Amino acid sequence: MAPAADREGYWGPTTSTLDWCEENYAVTWYIAEFWNTVSNLIMIIPPIFGAIQSVRDGLEKRYIASYLALTVVGMGSWCFHMTLKYEMQLLDELPMIYSCCIFVYCMFECFKMKNSVNYHLLFILVLFSLIVTTVMYGMLVFTLVLRSIYIVTWVYPWLRGLGYTSLGIFLLGFLLWNIDNIFCDSLRNFRKKMPPIIGVATQFHAWWHILTGLGSYLHILFSLYTRTLYLRYRPKVKFLFGIWPVILFEPLRKH
Repeated sequence: MAPAADREGYWGPTTSTLDWCEENYAVTWYIAEFWNTVSNLIMIIPPIFGAIQSVRDGLEKRYIASYLALTVVGMGSWCFHMTLKYEMQLLDELPMIYSCCIFVYCMFECFKMKNSVNYHLLFILVLFSLIVTTVMYGMLVFTLVLRSIYIVTWVYPWLRGLGYTSLGIFLLGFLLWNIDNIFCDSLRNFRKKMPPIIGVATQFHAWWHILTGLGSYLHILFSLYTRTLYLRYRPKVKFLFGIWPVILFEPLRKH
C-alpha cells in the first residue's frame, strides 16, 4: 500500500480505507492514481459495444446485463482510483460482487430453454449479494465460476481453452496485484531509479485492471458462445482489427 505521505490533489485528503502503491497525483493534479484509473478503460469501452451488439442480435437480457455490469465495475474503479474517496471505494467494490453473480447465473443457465428464468438460483445469488454487501466477500464466487466452467467444458470439451484462458488471465492479474501490495516500497524505489517507461510498465495494480478486465470480458464471451451454440445460433469468434475478440452470428440455414 502507498504511504500516507503522498501529496494531495484536486479531490482533497484520502478517505478510502485503501491507498495503492502508485504515487498519488504524480501525473496530474486531477487524478489521484493516474495509471490505476485509465487502465479501467478496458472494462468500460469494450463491454459497452458488447451490450449494444447483444441488443442488435436479440440475445437474452442476462448477457446484456453481464456486459453492462462489467462496465459499471470499470466506472466504479475509475472513480475510486481517481478520487481515493471512501464513497467511491464502495462504488468500486460492490459492483464486482453483483457482476460476478450475473456471470455465475449465465454460466449455470447455459443449457436451459430460451428466455427461461431460474428463480431459485436468482434468490440464492441475490441473497449472497445482500450478505456480502453488509459483511464481506471471499472466494465463493471464484469457486462457483470455476465449477461452472468445469460443467460447460464437460459438455463441450473443445471450449475448455477459452474458459480456462479467461480464468488464467484473471489469476495472472491477481498475482500482479499481490506483488504490487507486498513489494510496494521496493517497487517505488525501483521506479525512481528507472526511466519513466519502466515506471509505467511496473504499475502492477494497473495491470491487474487490464488483465481482470480482459479475463472477465473473455468469460462473458465464453458463456455467450456456449449458450448461443446450445440455442443453435451458429456463433463465430471474430477479431476486430485482428486483435479484439467479439462474437458474431452466421445467418440461420433455411431448409
